[in-house]
Amino acid sequence: MTSFLVTGGAGFIASHLCDRLLAEGHRVVAIDDVSTGKIANLVEARGYGKEFTFFNMDIRAEGLSALLERQRPEVVMHLAAQASVKTSMDDPSADASVNILGTLNVLESSRRVGARKVVYAASGGTLYGEPTRFPVKESAAASGRPISPYGISKRTILDYLAFYERYHGLDWTALALANVYGPRQDPFGEGGVIAIFAAKMLAGEAPTIFGDGEHTRDYVFVDDVVHAFALAAESGSGQLVNVGTGVASSTNTVFRMLADITQYQGDPGYGPERQGDLRRNVLDVRRAQTAIGWRPWTHLEDGLGETVAYMRDI
Repeated sequence: MTSFLVTGGAGFIASHLCDRLLAEGHRVVAIDDVSTGKIANLVEARGYGKEFTFFNMDIRAEGLSALLERQRPEVVMHLAAQASVKTSMDDPSADASVNILGTLNVLESSRRVGARKVVYAASGGTLYGEPTRFPVKESAAASGRPISPYGISKRTILDYLAFYERYHGLDWTALALANVYGPRQDPFGEGGVIAIFAAKMLAGEAPTIFGDGEHTRDYVFVDDVVHAFALAAESGSGQLVNVGTGVASSTNTVFRMLADITQYQGDPGYGPERQGDLRRNVLDVRRAQTAIGWRPWTHLEDGLGETVAYMRDI
């Protein structure tokens, strides 16, 4: 049994990760300030009794180090973040406060209590900037120029992880996540196009596509992503690893697939392109197989079906 700390534990991805780790027999401590996460996401985790503990805490809090001192996690799964590209464009300081200073608090606290590893949720959709070659390999991070403060903050942490490994012996793996979707994703947030579209369609409302709809993304199902985190706890040391599908899908394609699943008969609305959004993105995921023994297994159509089924029931 391993003791895990999961930051952002009440969030979309992290709550699924808590469930997975608990099901494997581990002890899990989750923290979240519940600014975007939801306590309702932790219903399954709370069913594990004393093996799961939740604290309402901001990762920037001075008390984080004392909390880790008491809980003594062996592995830290760091998913807490300011995750909105738009928010980062509007307020770069707020983005940096959470994503850089907050992460430094997590790393410093982890180092002080002797945690052996941090698995970091990086952003495969932003940290590489505007790629020129597709699918995007991890090596592109060295020369990448992110076009949003969010991407800049995610890219910056890679250097801090290398620093903590070199000078403090803190092992790490950074998972560059593609566009994650699935049950529990917030349909009312700024990100998460699949959840937003599905909610609109189920309500009989027209979703809005920003731009011409031919922007492409690499959509990866949440269960696949959680599996990558679980594997990375014991593998992928000191590496940036893409977690996606290697398949590019346009926004128009996603709309059509969801319309078929939800039986939505209308057309989408179209709005202006948003600042900070990439035109194209798809990840090369070959390193994941060799570094952590991972590969995607959920086809987009199947994942969309599961997501819509979940949203019908909430």
